[in-house]
Amino acid sequence: MTTATKAPPTAPAAAPPSRTQASTPAPSLPSLTGLRWMAAVLVFGLHVHNFRYFGGAGGRFMSWGFEAGASGVSFFFVLSGFVLMWSARPGDRAPRFWWRRVARVYPVHLVTVVVALVMAFTLPRQPRPTLPQGLADVFLVHSWWRPWWQTLDPVSWSLACEAFFYAAFPLLALVLRRLEARGATVLAGLSVLAVLALAWTDAHHCWDQPISSFPAARLPEFALGAATARLVLLGRWRGPGLEASLALAVIGYFLVPQVTDDYAATACTITGFALLIPAAAVADLRGLPSLWRRRWLVRLGELSFAFYMIHLLVLRAGTHLLGTRPRYDLLTGAAVATAAFTVSLVLSWLLYEGVERPARRLLLRYPARRKTATA
Repeated sequence: MTTATKAPPTAPAAAPPSRTQASTPAPSLPSLTGLRWMAAVLVFGLHVHNFRYFGGAGGRFMSWGFEAGASGVSFFFVLSGFVLMWSARPGDRAPRFWWRRVARVYPVHLVTVVVALVMAFTLPRQPRPTLPQGLADVFLVHSWWRPWWQTLDPVSWSLACEAFFYAAFPLLALVLRRLEARGATVLAGLSVLAVLALAWTDAHHCWDQPISSFPAARLPEFALGAATARLVLLGRWRGPGLEASLALAVIGYFLVPQVTDDYAATACTITGFALLIPAAAVADLRGLPSLWRRRWLVRLGELSFAFYMIHLLVLRAGTHLLGTRPRYDLLTGAAVATAAFTVSLVLSWLLYEGVERPARRLLLRYPARRKTATA
């Protein structure tokens, strides 16, 4: 998960930057940060649905609204490619880029690993990882082998995919910088075709195991986001506006229950997400109206990574108070879900203010001090 830089709620009108402006910092895109929060809420709703907080009519409503919530992770993958390509620094070296990504995601990851370990060895009925499983999780390689993919903090499987994307990004950025609009469009089209092909093979059980958590299978979504960012940077994006793109994304989201689970669902949402993200970026650049740019939504978007990493641990801990699959009536289920959401949000704020921000500042200060000392 990647954060778009925060900006004032009303961005000045601006045209998308061209290649001649590559040496200047890219403008901030606060709407993308706001959209990140909505994707995190979809994942939270999916997990509340999976824990069966609601029975009866409430359970049916949760199935209708959040059964497709896993597509929020696909949105994160596309968004990550877009934001990294958008904010890529000219002449940036790969080790410096990788260090910035470590500073961005690793502190919160390590804290949630520790929390998950404490829960595993103190709470009853919690799965206890083996040493290889724990080490694979710490070093973010556990999604490459299915028996390890949901050890400790289960949602970190997507972070292992992101780690693979970060490893590949310097080469991807080098290729994209050499492409004009036509080449970037071709790459975007090939990425969509790759998603559709993988979805078809997964739906037809052509693989020995599901590929929804396999990092290499999720790379086309990341590449698609980077290619659309390149088109916006070149001033050559010609997609529909924000409202139409949002409508297509919503339609795709509600098509997901009509197909098989796992990776095949990505085929329903990939087009809408690939249109919505650049449309929101262009709205920020041109000062067009955007709900996602509101200050409170951008603030929640800043907390979304910490919220994503902690919320499932909160739900797991809650099973020792509520039991498994309690299936409450509508009012009781809503109260319990609200309590879990509130606890997750408070903890995410503590993680963001107490771990994520200060650790990132500290880690990013180290290379600067070393460079100054060398000079």
